[in-house]
Amino acid sequence: MKTTHSDINHLSHIQLNQYERDGFLSPIRVFSEQETEALRLQLEVYESAHGSVMNSPYRNKPHLVFTWVAEIIRSSKILDLVEGILGPNLLVWGTNFFIKEPGDGTFISWHQDSTYWGLSRPDVLTVWIALSPSRRSNGAMKMIRGSHQLDQLPHTDTFEEGNLLTRGQHVEHTVVEEDVAWIELEPGEVSLHHVRIIHGSEPNIGPDRRVGLAIRFVPTDVSQVNGVKDYATLVRGFDDHRNFQHEPSPEQSLGETERNVHTQIADESFKLFYQGTGREPKFGE
Repeated sequence: MKTTHSDINHLSHIQLNQYERDGFLSPIRVFSEQETEALRLQLEVYESAHGSVMNSPYRNKPHLVFTWVAEIIRSSKILDLVEGILGPNLLVWGTNFFIKEPGDGTFISWHQDSTYWGLSRPDVLTVWIALSPSRRSNGAMKMIRGSHQLDQLPHTDTFEEGNLLTRGQHVEHTVVEEDVAWIELEPGEVSLHHVRIIHGSEPNIGPDRRVGLAIRFVPTDVSQVNGVKDYATLVRGFDDHRNFQHEPSPEQSLGETERNVHTQIADESFKLFYQGTGREPKFGE
């Protein structure tokens, strides 16, 4: 099976070397301010009718129910960047909204994404898209330079209130402040980060909400090793491995078929994220 392909705009050698050294790359302009305003408006039109997406099941894998998110994950502007790191055959394994309202106290503890994902190797890249300004004052991400070169580290599950991570997990690692980089972004800019880099974020103490969309990319030869049924969307190239069930693209936003597909697939992904905890997921997690 093959997807359509555009002319490739590779990252420069300088950018690739920086990613290899630091484990992240930022900022990169992908969408214009006008394009980003239109994307944020589509999100907020939904929220004005249904409440915060962070309190709904559509925080996780929104590309299955919103056509505009499905279009974002297939954008050649994004895929050309990802191809420069992961190669020509690409799956989107997951998408997540990360939204912090002013003064809501939510945060993300220091962690490695790879801890509970169950993927066969750490060739996983997150593209984090700013749909609003992302500043230190409103809860921008922070990363520890070079920490992607560490092995998978132990984490402690806390399930603490306000932590946006599924288990409220904290990595067992001593943070040296001079190694911390703050990832500040303008609307329409993205950051790229490695699945093993240690990162987190502080609460939003600014006047505006911080809105981000994270897209998780893997090459098609990566597989799920935790014994659960897993799904992904082919967005570029061929998938001769078929390690994941392929997800359908939504034909309309929030249609009945789309909502049913999302429920089925999201239930399977929650089994993975909560495996071994004995807990039931909450929509906001």
